[in-house]
This record gives sequence, C-alpha cells and structure tokens, in this order.
Amino acid sequence: MAQQRLAADWPKAAEARLREGITAMGLALDEAAIARLMTYLVGLVKWNQAFNLTAIRDPLVMVDKHLLDSLSVLPLISSESLIDIGTGAGLPGFILALVRPEQDITLLDSNGKKTRFLKQMAADMDMQRVTVVNARCEEHQGQYAQVCSRAFASLADMVNGTAHLLAPNGRWLAMKGHVPHDEIAELPVNAALENTPALRVPFVADARHLIVLRPVS
Repeated sequence: MAQQRLAADWPKAAEARLREGITAMGLALDEAAIARLMTYLVGLVKWNQAFNLTAIRDPLVMVDKHLLDSLSVLPLISSESLIDIGTGAGLPGFILALVRPEQDITLLDSNGKKTRFLKQMAADMDMQRVTVVNARCEEHQGQYAQVCSRAFASLADMVNGTAHLLAPNGRWLAMKGHVPHDEIAELPVNAALENTPALRVPFVADARHLIVLRPVS
C-alpha cells in the first residue's frame, strides 16, 4: 500500500522538495524552468522502470542526487557552449539545459538506451539548443568552451579523452566528491588545476566539489 500511495502522490512531494532545495541553494528559477524539471523527472521515473537509466528508484532521492546535485554547478557554469561527457540520463547537462534553454548544450553518451531517452525528452520538450550524441568521447568531433562530466573515472582519463573537444581558453569541469588530490597530482602536462569550489547540495551529506581545469599549451 505504501508503494501505491507513493506512486500516486510522488510528483507533488517531489516538486515540494525540489522547490525547497532550489530556495536553499539561493537559485532564482522561474516557474517555466521548474515545470521543465518536473516534466523531466516524471519522464525519468517512467523510462527508468523499463530501461534502468539510473540505479536510484525513489523519486525524492532522484530530486536530491540528480536534479539538485546537477543544479549545484549552475552558478559556476558560463553561458558558453558546453558538452556533458558520459551524461547518462542527462546529468548534469540536460538539467542545466532545462534551466538555460538558450544555451548550446551537447549531451554525449555511448549507451543507446540513455541517449534515446534524452532525444525523446528533448523532442517532447522542444529543447532546440540541446544536441544528443550516441558515441564515445574519443569518436566525437567539435569544439566546446566547457567540457563537463560527473561520471569519469579519473581526471587524467577525462583530459586525455576530451582534449580534442576543448576550445582554446576553455575549461574542464569535473564534478567530484572530496577533492581528489591523488588525481590532481596525476594530471597530464596539458592540463592544470584552476580551482576546486565546494558545491552545496541540500539534503545530501556527502561532500561535493567542482574540479576546474585549464588547458596548458
């Protein structure tokens, strides 16, 4: 019975939690952006039942660990072009696009199920500045001011796999837990640490940081 009640009531509870988190983060999002975020969440919950897009099943936990976590980098992201490498279910790239629909954002993943979900969501929501690419990062071509990811195994892997995608004077943006000093020490010579701002994610106790890297010629 509890699961049936959650299935019926969860969108209302999830929207309340989303709004509470946005307020706690000090973000100014309009009603249209919140509506898009909720449309995405409803779609994610529905598709996840059949395609296993994320291991998280509880919609309220999805709000915390997917939506709010992705939104935590919003103040640190410029309005220039961005590619989200290994985006999975669109995290953080599609979430950023939903609140910045005027920004050019590319979502790249090698998993066909996940890119099909994103293509369908982007089409349904008329996200005209979103491009979804089903490929490995080494195969993709393009130039982006920001190369973002929260899924790469190491900073060195991220730099080595995406250096060809970073525009001159661009930045790598890696979402991590604690600052990975061992990974920073092993950065390749073509990348240098710029800063490591802490990310605030309401309702989540785990440490979160954005590792910002700049290219070195």
